[in-house]
Amino acid sequence: MKLLEGVRVLDISTVIAAPFAAGLMADFGAEVIKVEMPDGGDPFRRLGPYHEGQAMRFACMGRNKKSITLDLRTEKGKEIFLQLVEKSDVVIENFRTGTLDKWGIGYEAMKLRKQDIILSHVTGYGQTGPYKNIPGFGTPATAFSGMTYITGYPDRPPVSPSFSLTDYIAGLYTAMGTMMALYHRDALHGKGQEIDVSLYEGIFRFMEILCADYDKNGIIRERKPKLNGTSSPGGTYKTKDGKWVVLVCSTDRTWEYLAGAMHREDLMTNPLYETMRARVTNDNSLDKIVSDWIGSKEYIELKEIVDKAGVPVNLVYSIEDIFADPHYAARNDIVEMSHPVLGTIKMPGITPVFSETPGEIKWVGPQLGEHNDAIYEGLLGFSQSVCAELHAERVI
Repeated sequence: MKLLEGVRVLDISTVIAAPFAAGLMADFGAEVIKVEMPDGGDPFRRLGPYHEGQAMRFACMGRNKKSITLDLRTEKGKEIFLQLVEKSDVVIENFRTGTLDKWGIGYEAMKLRKQDIILSHVTGYGQTGPYKNIPGFGTPATAFSGMTYITGYPDRPPVSPSFSLTDYIAGLYTAMGTMMALYHRDALHGKGQEIDVSLYEGIFRFMEILCADYDKNGIIRERKPKLNGTSSPGGTYKTKDGKWVVLVCSTDRTWEYLAGAMHREDLMTNPLYETMRARVTNDNSLDKIVSDWIGSKEYIELKEIVDKAGVPVNLVYSIEDIFADPHYAARNDIVEMSHPVLGTIKMPGITPVFSETPGEIKWVGPQLGEHNDAIYEGLLGFSQSVCAELHAERVI
C-alpha cells in the first residue's frame, strides 16, 4: 500500500511551485489529476532546456500525474470541474488571487459540491494584503523576501539564484500544508480548509537571524559570500590544485577538530579565536589562516585529512560530479526513466526515504490529455459520444 493511496488531488496549476507540490504527493501514491487547457496545456511543457527540439523539464514535473484537458473558462468546463471536485480530496491552484471566485468555481462553490474539500492556493504575495493582486514569479519574489539583498559580494550587484529556488521551496510548504490539512480533516475529524501559500514567505521564514539582528541591534545584513556574523571559520576556499571547497565550523567542537587537523592547537587557546564570539569578531584574520592552509593542500589530501578529523568540508559539485558520485548512486538519487519521445531521461529520485511505504516513479510526465478517457469515462461516467462532443467544442 502506498503512503497516500486513496487521496485524489486536482492539480489545476501551472509551471513550478504548485505543480511541484502536487508532484511530491504523486511520488507517494496520491492520484494526481493534472487539469490543463486544451490549447497547449501547461506552459512548463515548452520550457527549456531542449534535446533535439524536445522540452525536457515536464518529464520530471509531470511524473506520476494523469493529464486531462479542460477549459475552466467555459460553462461546461466549470461544471465538469465541480463534478471532479465532488470525487476529490484536494485542489491545488496558482491563479491570481480571486480568479476562481470570478469564474464562479471558488472555494465556496467547491464546498457546495464537496463540503470537506481542501483547497491549496499558491500565489506571489498571498490571498490577503495590499499586494495580493500583483502577479508573482519566483525571482522577483526572492528579491522581495530579502534573500537577494544578502547574496553575492559587497562590491558587485546582488545575485539571484540560478534556478527556481523560491518556487520549489513554496512547493514544499504547499505539500506540507496540504498534508497537515488532510491530517486535521481525516485523522482529527476536522473540516476541510484553504491553505494560503505565497512565494516569498517560504524564503522569508528562513530569515530569522536577520529579523532578530535588525529588531534588537538595528543591523541591516549586507552581502557577503559566506555565513555572515553567525559562525567562524567558514566559507569557500581554493585548494592547491584549483578545486573549490566549502567549509563551515558552526560549533566549538567542529572548530577544535579543524584546529587539530591543521596541527594548530595553539589557535584554540588564542584569545582571538578561543570562543565563537571571538572568532566571529576576528573572522578576517582567521579566514586568512584557514585559506592558506587549505591552499597548501591538494583536494584529495585535504579531503582525507578533514574526513578523518570530522571536519565538514565538501567539494563544490557540478552536475557532472554529482552524476559520477557513488553516494548519489547508492542512494538512488538519480533515476533513469523511459520516455516516449526522448527514449530515456534521468531525473532526481524520490525523497524522503520511507522504510515501510517508499515512493515510486511510475511514469514520466504524460502527454497532454493522455488520461481523458480514463477520467471522463471511467471516473465521471461520461459516454464516448459526450466526450467526443466536448472535444469538438474545445471544452476538453
